[in-house]
Amino acid sequence: MKSKARSQKRSSGTITAIDTSAGKENEADTRPIELRGCRVNNLQSIDVDIPRGKLVVVCGLSGSGKTSLALDTLYAEGQRCYIESFSAYTRQYLARLEKPDCDSINGIPPAIAVTRASAVKNNRSTVATATEIAEHVRLLFAKAGDLTCYQCGRKVEIDSPQSVAAEMTDPATQVGRAIVGFEIWLPDRTSAGEILLGLQQEGYLRLILKGETFQLSDEDRRPLARRIGSRGATAIVVVDRLSGQSEQPRWTESLETAMAEGNGRGVVLYEASGAAPESPVESDMSPRTIAVDGREMVQRIVSDRRRCDECDLEFPDPVPRLFNFNHPLGACPTCEGFGDVLRVDMSRVVPDPSLSLREGAIAPWNTPSYSHELDELIDLADDYKIRVDVPFSKLKKSELKKIHGGVPERNFGGLDGFFAWLDRKKYKMHVRVFAARYRSYTTCPTCEGKRFKPEALSYRIDGRNVADVLKMRCDQLDQFLAGLEFESHPDSRHLITADSVTDSKGETDADSQLTLAMVAEAHDLRQYTIASEPVRQIRDRLRFLDAVGLGYLQLDRPLRTLSGGETQRIALTSALGSTLVGMLYVLDEPTAGLHPDDVTNLIRTIVELRDRGNTVVAVEHNAQLIAAADHVIEIGPNAGVGGGQVTFRGTPEELKNESDSVTGEYLADDVGGYERQHAARKPIDFIKLRGASGHNLKNIDVEFPLGALCVVTGRSGSGKSSLIHDTLFGAVSRRLSHRRGETPNPDTAQTLPHEGIEGVERIEDCLLVDQSPISRSPRSCPVTFAKAFDEIRKAFADTVDAKIRNFKPGHFSFNSAAGQCTACEGAGVQTVDMQFLADVSMRCPECRGRRYREEVLQVRYRDRTIADVLEMTVGEAYRFFRTMPKAQARLKRLIDVGLDYIHLGQPATTLSSGEAQRLKLAAFLAGTKRRRTLFLMDEPTTGLHFADVERLIDCFNALIADGHSLIVIEHHPMLVQAADWIVEIGPGAADEGGEIVRSERAV
Repeated sequence: MKSKARSQKRSSGTITAIDTSAGKENEADTRPIELRGCRVNNLQSIDVDIPRGKLVVVCGLSGSGKTSLALDTLYAEGQRCYIESFSAYTRQYLARLEKPDCDSINGIPPAIAVTRASAVKNNRSTVATATEIAEHVRLLFAKAGDLTCYQCGRKVEIDSPQSVAAEMTDPATQVGRAIVGFEIWLPDRTSAGEILLGLQQEGYLRLILKGETFQLSDEDRRPLARRIGSRGATAIVVVDRLSGQSEQPRWTESLETAMAEGNGRGVVLYEASGAAPESPVESDMSPRTIAVDGREMVQRIVSDRRRCDECDLEFPDPVPRLFNFNHPLGACPTCEGFGDVLRVDMSRVVPDPSLSLREGAIAPWNTPSYSHELDELIDLADDYKIRVDVPFSKLKKSELKKIHGGVPERNFGGLDGFFAWLDRKKYKMHVRVFAARYRSYTTCPTCEGKRFKPEALSYRIDGRNVADVLKMRCDQLDQFLAGLEFESHPDSRHLITADSVTDSKGETDADSQLTLAMVAEAHDLRQYTIASEPVRQIRDRLRFLDAVGLGYLQLDRPLRTLSGGETQRIALTSALGSTLVGMLYVLDEPTAGLHPDDVTNLIRTIVELRDRGNTVVAVEHNAQLIAAADHVIEIGPNAGVGGGQVTFRGTPEELKNESDSVTGEYLADDVGGYERQHAARKPIDFIKLRGASGHNLKNIDVEFPLGALCVVTGRSGSGKSSLIHDTLFGAVSRRLSHRRGETPNPDTAQTLPHEGIEGVERIEDCLLVDQSPISRSPRSCPVTFAKAFDEIRKAFADTVDAKIRNFKPGHFSFNSAAGQCTACEGAGVQTVDMQFLADVSMRCPECRGRRYREEVLQVRYRDRTIADVLEMTVGEAYRFFRTMPKAQARLKRLIDVGLDYIHLGQPATTLSSGEAQRLKLAAFLAGTKRRRTLFLMDEPTTGLHFADVERLIDCFNALIADGHSLIVIEHHPMLVQAADWIVEIGPGAADEGGEIVRSERAV
């Protein structure tokens, strides 16, 4: 009954709840997931029941223990139980996963986690590969693609004797007299005699050579010998002479003989009594004709190979790996499937063309290690008329040619020789790092960014090759597939083919005579039969992408260019496409980065995942998703050591009425609860960006206020990041660099097109605080990032125990060999390669996760070891180091941005994107005092509870009061209400966006 309900639901395209009465047949399916005595991280021995087959939302203050419950307990135990279900033989190759610190966990199903870190972010991973759409597109092209020569444009197909016979005998082709034969090469007169004798002995009577017919039985061979000549010639051996009215079996038999003798290749010459025939292998170009005995005849090549005879090109078989840019068979050989190549970028080599050669226009030759290259150039400049005292931009082509190509007679290699020498030394790390500064990715000149070989691009469906299809947006591909003429047939099993109408004796009934129309119909039906399933699979996945608000993404867009929220929704799409049932899905803030209008569609998708029979547990703060939940669990009451308790369990409506719930208080106010304590601030000035036209931006002019909080909002994919990250930041940074007389950062040279910018002189610095991780290494942690660890290590080094042991501050650094654990090298964990599964990190068995050697841990400061200090929260450490004002000052900045609950030694890789942004902001505040800084931030409320958002707004107000300006990309309604100025980009996503919908002072 369940499967029937699910199939009905999928076919209708609507989301309906599964009949829960069917689940009562199996009591094991309805019993809850029981957690007893859970003590993972800061959880305080809690008991929780998670109802199965429901949508459960876990909410609470940031740092209260939500992730510890959902990911570190539920998902970790589900993964461990799955591995434990393997056979003993398999488990010997897998490390034993550590069981979460709980008294008991019962009834947990196999688990899948969907987090922002789920997807692989390399240059080869795209939206299509991550969602498995690419695999089905490859199969579609492999089985239903039409081959067209990429040089001449002629259609190339494999011929069969039966289909060609049907073509020639069809009245529509109007074939007159015809000749069937095969080609043979006659190298010279001597060899030709032996070859022709063999043909004559096999029973062949005629030969066509250079437009003239010769009889093999003629005694006088001199005319034939003169035609062959000394250089040889290609002749056509006549197998049979026919006409359009000849019987089809005779045509078939003659063609089979010709193709057998010609190694799969035959020739048909015929007189066209009417227009050129229309066939399944017709070409857009004129048919090839030759003169035979003074008569013009159309030449039709028949071949069982995919070969273009006009261009002498043979094409590979259309196997799926041919359409995979990650496979050598299909990847462009120049860029190896990346679509772009790494080359020397002259904008980086010469960042300031207004400088002369003597003034150091060539940046790599300004370094002490390679300044001799510049000296050599200056020494030979007079002899070769190279001006070294004029701006680089005014040098002549002849001068630039010598600078690039060098002067071989003076042993000067120029820039080309210099970078070639660096390539030969790239096995040295410092040389690779140096050379990378002056290179950038450019579009591959061979494939023009399409990633594929020309042979792969020659296969087309409805005029589109595989690169064209993968370049489409998701919604465009869905429309393209919907428009394909794959019409259904009442019963494809009765498909008529040439093979099915020809019996074993080679005879055909009159009613079974094949026509050209029948062959074309058979071809179309075969295309439909094969293509219908891949098309259905692709469209299903496209529907899921549209449901999570990603219909605007291009399929070939690399995952590394997506935001954290987009990446997580891509992973969610993969989960939806798997059609698994009975699973536990753990979602980590799935609404991150979504405009409120897009959240509704996402909720429908999550509900559909639940209705399949899965249990969905979502860590979330969004009010819409909380309201849609079947069951809500609130963890609190505070963050860090003050949290870890279950403060509420029940329905969303009950949560609103719970007086002791922090979350319920905001939900009861419908999240309109933020009340600004002051009127909207009036901007002190504006930065004006003119003519922004990168990506989907439509040549817009925007004014950004200074001395105020400006919120940039709009639909996902409307162009917010293109405007702020890729245009405004680069434009401001380059202008500031020129004003300070500094060389612009090479990374800002990739700024998207714009006409100009005004008002930058009114600020002194610009800081981009985006969602990129602060470090990809687990060794980086908040205490090191905030520069507070130096003072703490000095305090330990000044203790009596440390001085007795002659320990220096370096001994108290887990990144130093002097004091770190030798087994885990100070990481505290050991990473186990799980082969086909995700890598697993386990606590180091030597130091038990404490990171240091035993002798270092014997040194105590106020009865605490250095490992104990790293386990403290920021708030605890602030109170503990009350006699150390420098350390307190840096820790205070972390508290100001609402990070008092995180641990000093917490790996940076475990921080959410919102926490990482606030940590970057705290590092700035803890650094040198700067005035008039423009902060550009990307959704800093990610991972924040409503109460934490209020705290963040207070921090923003303090920054503005200190003379700074903020431009924030954000969707959270509380931050939008707190804004002084609102810029809305839209009205839609991708091509439908890129315009200014609203830019005004908030009321």
